[in-house]
Amino acid sequence: MPFSVPPVDGSGTLHLSGRVTIRTVTALHDHLRDIEISALKRIDLSSVTRLDTAGAWALLMLRQKPGAKDIEIIGASVEAASLLESVEHALPSPESPPPVDGSLTARLDRFGRRVFAGVMFVRALTGYLGIFLHRLARAVRHPSEFKLTSLVHHCEEVGLKAVPIVALMAFLIGVVLAFQGSTQLRQFGAEVFVVDLIAISILRELGILLTAIIVAGRTASAFTAAIGSMKMREEIDAMRTLGLDPGMNLFVPRILALLIMLPILGLIANIAGLFGGALMAWIDLGISPAMFTTRLVEGTAVSHVFVGLVKAPVFAMIIGVVGCHAGMQVQSNAESLGRMTSNAVVTAIFAVIVADAVFSIFFARIGI
Repeated sequence: MPFSVPPVDGSGTLHLSGRVTIRTVTALHDHLRDIEISALKRIDLSSVTRLDTAGAWALLMLRQKPGAKDIEIIGASVEAASLLESVEHALPSPESPPPVDGSLTARLDRFGRRVFAGVMFVRALTGYLGIFLHRLARAVRHPSEFKLTSLVHHCEEVGLKAVPIVALMAFLIGVVLAFQGSTQLRQFGAEVFVVDLIAISILRELGILLTAIIVAGRTASAFTAAIGSMKMREEIDAMRTLGLDPGMNLFVPRILALLIMLPILGLIANIAGLFGGALMAWIDLGISPAMFTTRLVEGTAVSHVFVGLVKAPVFAMIIGVVGCHAGMQVQSNAESLGRMTSNAVVTAIFAVIVADAVFSIFFARIGI
């Protein structure tokens, strides 16, 4: 008997006939989707010659629709009824979310737990900072324990390979500042002050801040991935078994490389940003490079350079400590590695921006 799905009769019964199998389930599903659920009372399977799991699934999914719980399946053979029961038991049941207690006590409890977790996270980062400073002091006292080759390697990875992206970013920022500044200052006939705008913005804030954000994105994730993969493969435990200190061999070279290279990257960003700003000022405003240089030297204090570069070691310490800490928190699965790598980048960028805000308030208070 060929498969057929006649319309629902006057009593609200849908009479199926033929083979309700995987070959006909698409047509059955399309037909059942167009049926008005409120008019359907029962499904008659007495004329069905064969039913498989795909057909049983299509029939049971119809009963999952809103308002279709009372649909009755009648006329099924013993085998078909058994199959329907087995498929129904195998269907996943939706899990209802646990009820959320909205009382004031519960809200205070959740808030307190989050605050406590944040405090413990800051405490853990402080502990890793202490480990780095202790191992660095030990390396000064015992130079033979210091891994100079590892330091040079990480200086290349952290600093040298980041020069193109940092320089390009700073150059484009200088171009944008010059273009936007000239557009606004031209209204007041103060185009020459675009030099001051570019110099102060890049030397004091944007140069080192955007450099630190780029380094946080590429370096914090690299530190977390490298140390985390070693943690997954139990290489950290093997190092401890062999008497090798992970702090001396993993943390010190990485964080010290950041401390050395981030100020250099910040200086490169400053130069590239000023070059981009000077180029756009020359093209858009006709300010020659000689005039730009003269105005830069005469109108920009050296303190702006100092304010920018003095932040670099602090940013480097933050990025390195966050990356190493996140790497050591990786568990023995790839999902944990991906989650901690993402957390390290977000945490490092957020901490760098917060530290920059603190520096800005501090230098404003002391009048620099």
